[in-house]
Amino acid sequence: MSICTKRCLFLLESCRNMKQLKQSHAQVITCGLGQNSFALSRLLAFCSHPNLGSPTYGWKIFEQIQEPTICIFNTMIKAFLLKGELNKTIEVYKYMVKIEMYPDNYTLPYVLKACARMKNCNLGELVHVQILKLGFLIDIFVGNSLIAMYTAFDNVEAARLVFYEIPCNCVVSWTVLISGYAKRGNVYEARLTFEECPVKDRGVWGSMISGYVLNNNFKEGLKLFRQMQMAGIGPDEAIFVSVLSACAHLGSLDIGIWIHKYVEKLRMSMSLKLGTALIDMYAKCGCVDIAEELFDEMPQRDLICWNAMISGIAMNGNGFKALKLFNEMQSTGIKPDCVTFVSMFTACSYAGMANEGLNMLNLMCNVYHIEPKGEHYGCIIDVLSKAGLLKEAKNIVQNMPNSSVPSEEAIAWRALLSAFGNHGLVDLAESAAERIVQLERHSGAYVLLSNIYVAAGKHDNARRIRKKMKSQYIDKVPGCSSLEINGVVHEFIAAEKTHPQLIRIHELLETINNQFDYSADVIHVSDN
Repeated sequence: MSICTKRCLFLLESCRNMKQLKQSHAQVITCGLGQNSFALSRLLAFCSHPNLGSPTYGWKIFEQIQEPTICIFNTMIKAFLLKGELNKTIEVYKYMVKIEMYPDNYTLPYVLKACARMKNCNLGELVHVQILKLGFLIDIFVGNSLIAMYTAFDNVEAARLVFYEIPCNCVVSWTVLISGYAKRGNVYEARLTFEECPVKDRGVWGSMISGYVLNNNFKEGLKLFRQMQMAGIGPDEAIFVSVLSACAHLGSLDIGIWIHKYVEKLRMSMSLKLGTALIDMYAKCGCVDIAEELFDEMPQRDLICWNAMISGIAMNGNGFKALKLFNEMQSTGIKPDCVTFVSMFTACSYAGMANEGLNMLNLMCNVYHIEPKGEHYGCIIDVLSKAGLLKEAKNIVQNMPNSSVPSEEAIAWRALLSAFGNHGLVDLAESAAERIVQLERHSGAYVLLSNIYVAAGKHDNARRIRKKMKSQYIDKVPGCSSLEINGVVHEFIAAEKTHPQLIRIHELLETINNQFDYSADVIHVSDN
């Protein structure tokens, strides 16, 4: 190898930006290495870097290569995939097939990921056929990518068939399949698959725990977390984030504090995701001061982090502080999303800031061009009704754009029905209830209207509504609450006869004798 060649290759390895790469590329050409496979692969490898590289420049290099190798094709495909240029990814793959160059076990996972992100099921199935023809299903990386692609298409049945066709499944195969069922909302099948798994590593446990949390089975997620600890499996950041989310939704402060202390004990770095999860947990459990301390200590904050803090302040009733934080977020250059505006409407509702709520609606629609959904309309209706602006609230609901999802529109009408009921406007409440019934078959409208009749002294009408519910086989969905005592989460379901449940609550409250042990390495969640 000549001195010039060595120097060129050294320059390629030491590039730190595209300007340096272009200078190195010029040296490669002048040294006669313009068609050298190794030099070209190094050039394209830098172009494929998601932050520093440039797939466009890489494509110009690629087009000048007379006989590209499979390694060069793979580098180019990866470059476009990492940059999110999915059509280009598929274009390179098609060109490779056209010139009769066969893909390998590195090419196919990239292409399957592109199909999944494009939601192109037909193309994914064509790639699946090619995988079968080439015999690559025996490769565990290709097989797992194929399972992941089908779960991204919400086709868990096809994913399961591929799972059984793979000669030797690994823990990744089980993890992907469990996550696929959970994503679809089928927690039962996810748990059955979890139980079938012969070897459960941290990823398998984590996929099932996050599956429970994703589907609002928070207590089950905490129970499984304890079982994982009893099995001697140490949690990672993703599992901590899932468990903290469960604690936030259950209001389980003791377990949340235990998790925080456990994280500190492990000396785990406070990443953006973990810090946001802790902020969300403390805020939803009423410890806003601690949440704010954590928020202020965060070295960096993304939109999700800001949303967690704004939402926590809003739900704890400090609308003015939420508005101040919202303005600070905008000043940092972070744009709010639909979640942010739900929190801001909630803050305006708690603080009685009707004008600010309308300003937020205008900002959302006309500045950030975010189309309001049912929950946004429901919140703004609540803001206006508390200020006595029922006429304005009614106009907003009546002028809502037609939604393809009736339940979205029903949210706004339910808020309006509740507003009419709170102000004793029975006739208007009746018309709102009729509209809700047209949109969805749900007991909520009937129950609200029945309560409005009772409050207005129209007991005959209330009985008529109850009879109508029975005749149409519409049952009132029982409410469910959770209560944490000594780190044990207890659930209570509202029934017609609630006296035994109330007695049980008082009994539990009287049993608070021991302090929660934050130094223990395993949490306890009651099966009761």
